[in-house]
Amino acid sequence: MEQTSGPAGPPLTPRTAVVWSVLRAELDRRPATELTVLDVGGGTGGFAVPLARAGHRVTVVDASPDALAALSRRAAEAGVAERVRAVQGDGDALVGLIEPTSVDLVLCHSVLEVVDDPKPVVSALVGVLRPGGAASVLVAGRAAAVLGRATNGHLDVAATLATDPAGAAGARDTLRRRFDVEGAAALLSAAGLTVEEIHGVRVLADLLPATVADGQAGALVELERTLAGRPPWRDIAAQLHLFARRPA
Repeated sequence: MEQTSGPAGPPLTPRTAVVWSVLRAELDRRPATELTVLDVGGGTGGFAVPLARAGHRVTVVDASPDALAALSRRAAEAGVAERVRAVQGDGDALVGLIEPTSVDLVLCHSVLEVVDDPKPVVSALVGVLRPGGAASVLVAGRAAAVLGRATNGHLDVAATLATDPAGAAGARDTLRRRFDVEGAAALLSAAGLTVEEIHGVRVLADLLPATVADGQAGALVELERTLAGRPPWRDIAAQLHLFARRPA
């Protein structure tokens, strides 16, 4: 994990460093190859535009027309408008939006915790991947939510998050579910993916005072990358990043 930025992108942050490190390794497996990338819920193109600048073709599927409009502007400003395609739609409707077995790399970040049912979404991801294609999946972590609520004095909410089967905190919760490592891996495996790597994202970043996080940004990124793949620190991260592959 030596890089200091994403492909042709801005400096790495605790939210992006680990994910970009894993993606960079996948891109390096096929140097000088233009990959077909699908970013489900990719919004304004935080990952899509750097990937396009690195020479790949990216389709972003997102339900928000405003986000897709911002994506198109961002791609044009970066000079990669011809490499980025914006498609309005939901993750569970990929079958009608993307050709089967047409994608080399699919990104599904912060999606599975908000959809009605994550199982058909993951099945759709597998369906659009070519054999040997890879999936980058980022989900909300349950343990971090429990710790966060408890340290802020909301012990009743922490207890609900810890015991609720889906890891949710009731009707006012903005997320439908949260995951632990075992549950997230099992979801992908059940759909036919082989999980190759699991990392924690924002292991400590959300727990630190802003003065520390902002004042030692570089050191924090390096510490996050050091802890990302090491239990038990990995397992208490705000998000869990799973990198999986469809068998060839």
